[in-house]
Amino acid sequence: MKVMSNDPDMLEEYNFSKGVRGKYAKRYSEGTNVVVIDPDLAEFFPDHDSVNEALRSLANVIKKREKRFAEQRHGVGF
Repeated sequence: MKVMSNDPDMLEEYNFSKGVRGKYAKRYSEGTNVVVIDPDLAEFFPDHDSVNEALRSLANVIKKREKRFAEQRHGVGF
């Protein structure tokens, strides 16, 4: 396999001459929520399931806090 001189990751037999740059970019951006986390966090959240679990836990804390503040503003719960 011969490597292209200007890009060591590209092999000579790769042929993108009829490719269209960004052909699926719009569709991809409309249907995904890609977030890149920093390497120090990836150590604790190695996959999407662990990230989603942590965010759901945080969302529950936020909901409870907002409910408590709303009740305090309206005099409920005293």
